[in-house]
Amino acid sequence: MLSSPDVMACSRTCSRILGLSLGTTALFAAGANLVLLFPNWDVTYLLRGLIGRHAMLGSGLWGGGLMVLTAAILISLMGWRYGCFSKSGPCRSMLTALLSSSLAFLGALICFITSGVALKDGPFCMFDVSSFNQTRAWKYGYPFQDLHNRNYLYDHSLWNSVCLEPSKAVIWHVAFFSILLCISLLQILLVVIHFINSFLGLFCSLCEK
Repeated sequence: MLSSPDVMACSRTCSRILGLSLGTTALFAAGANLVLLFPNWDVTYLLRGLIGRHAMLGSGLWGGGLMVLTAAILISLMGWRYGCFSKSGPCRSMLTALLSSSLAFLGALICFITSGVALKDGPFCMFDVSSFNQTRAWKYGYPFQDLHNRNYLYDHSLWNSVCLEPSKAVIWHVAFFSILLCISLLQILLVVIHFINSFLGLFCSLCEK
């Protein structure tokens, strides 16, 4: 059976791994959101303001990215007992753990919700308005929001027939927002593990005393 010091050492090792994992996912989230600002690697859409509101919100940059990365740094510092955390007591460590967990959870949750809504609404692209009424015109918007009887996520025949510009707008949108959705879900899972790990570390610290 593991003693309290052994469990505390294991808890600190777990914090180091969790901090590194969260930091890595934060960088991937920021990268995925950044790519969404450049459809088909073309900067002109961003310069012309033809980027969807979900990508422009940048939840992967500041939510799943910066907020989670800040929390990851705090968690790593706690795990390595570096700087002001070198002699921190159990209560201070638990307070920092709660702060970092809350920060990461909030950022990941915002990114998760935004990604889910983005997948539901579909991409921002130029489409033929005559597909929905008798007027022959093209405009930028969210064409899949008006398809109440068909779900574009399951009907792949719509992927190349509705959006005229950018080319492969649906694939780009679905691919990277799906990545953001998965990353933010993983971040939430890691935050829950970190909270449990911190609670066990606090419990063992109090038992040791």
